[in-house]
Amino acid sequence: MGKDENGVVYGTEDLLTSLCNSVTRVLNVATQTKIHYSAMVQRITKIGLKPDIGCFVLFDGGFSGLVVLNFSGSAALEIYEKYMLSMGMPKSELATAFTSDEVSNILGELMNQIVGDFTGKVRRELQTNITQNQPKMLVLNKQVMLSVDTPLDRPEIRRVSFFTDSNNIFYLELAIDRTEFIKLHDFDSSEVLDPDALLDSEQADKAKGASEAAVVPAGDDDSDELLRSLGM
Repeated sequence: MGKDENGVVYGTEDLLTSLCNSVTRVLNVATQTKIHYSAMVQRITKIGLKPDIGCFVLFDGGFSGLVVLNFSGSAALEIYEKYMLSMGMPKSELATAFTSDEVSNILGELMNQIVGDFTGKVRRELQTNITQNQPKMLVLNKQVMLSVDTPLDRPEIRRVSFFTDSNNIFYLELAIDRTEFIKLHDFDSSEVLDPDALLDSEQADKAKGASEAAVVPAGDDDSDELLRSLGM
């Protein structure tokens, strides 16, 4: 991050790095492999879906933009296979072609997790909120250019190359309005508890307490006699 007289500045490249880290974090956990991205980023003038599989998500709120992931067929199939195998699926039951609907569905699910992880970090670290739509996956045999249906006065577009464990390549493209976040004062950007997880934990504690209350340990003879004498 850079600094100026007003404090810490969080700009386009910082947002891009955060998004790239969300991609690697989610896919590394999902596939149980090591996925990494290039240290070099491309500044491009157009954003679009490219063969073999393209996926895009729009976001809006504190700032607006478009995220695209373009997978080669081999990269898409590798990520799908390793994700399903890590979930315990036998290899014999997996799709063998990247054009399968099952491959697109899994990549769409992972894309949703990636952008969800990114929006969570935006909420914690930048103290603003962005919302996303459902990812759209398309199997393509030619390039499709996209325009962002949100007001981008000064759009900035970037492309980053990613490499799978088997060295297959896929690309992330980000279109976002030029923006900077300037820290006015320090704040705690610690992890925010997930409300659903908190509710599940509370319900589990209640169920555990109820089951323990239902099991009343047998007391000794003197205690039993005292309770009976009190009519209990």
